[in-house]
Amino acid sequence: MQVDFIFQIAILIMSVVIHEVSHGYVASYLGDQTARYQGRLTLNPIKHLDMTGSILVPALSYFLGGFIFGWAKPVPYNPYNLRPGRWSEAAVAAAGPVSNLLLALIFGLLLRVGISDDPAFVKITAMIVFINILLAIFNLVPIPPLDGSKLLFAVFPNKLFQIRGFFERYGLVLILFFIFFLWQFISPVIVLLFRLITGIAI
Repeated sequence: MQVDFIFQIAILIMSVVIHEVSHGYVASYLGDQTARYQGRLTLNPIKHLDMTGSILVPALSYFLGGFIFGWAKPVPYNPYNLRPGRWSEAAVAAAGPVSNLLLALIFGLLLRVGISDDPAFVKITAMIVFINILLAIFNLVPIPPLDGSKLLFAVFPNKLFQIRGFFERYGLVLILFFIFFLWQFISPVIVLLFRLITGIAI
């Protein structure tokens, strides 16, 4: 169990680091260099670790719920520095989940083509795929501060700005409500995507 936990923590940390760095690189491409100036455009996990989201929450979720979940420190960016256009902030937000889906597809392909039958390789690669699908789907939920909310707000008419303020004000409460009462409807999607990508049933 301890070995499984260590591997899952390592996979989670690297996955959330790639997720956050992707945000930073897209923001940099679109004109905002905040992440670069703060030294966050690096894959060095020490620059991104959040003690609560990267250590405490993953440990609790693993030992209490049998799964692992967490996050890294968000990469900072200034939306006012981005190139004009209402989709700029949405592009920065989408970069994180897209990076996780790409990782899931790449490692899922390794399982699909049967590059190795070694049980340890299959188990670790499957962990990478599952954790990255989990991160992508969860972050696409349209509740602030998750990335999906930025995608949703990009299509909001300006006159609905007050609704955005409400979502941002009560985002944490809404996320907790979602996890406890609605996550059961999302988890089958994660299982289905895992099977489609890898050809392996969980």
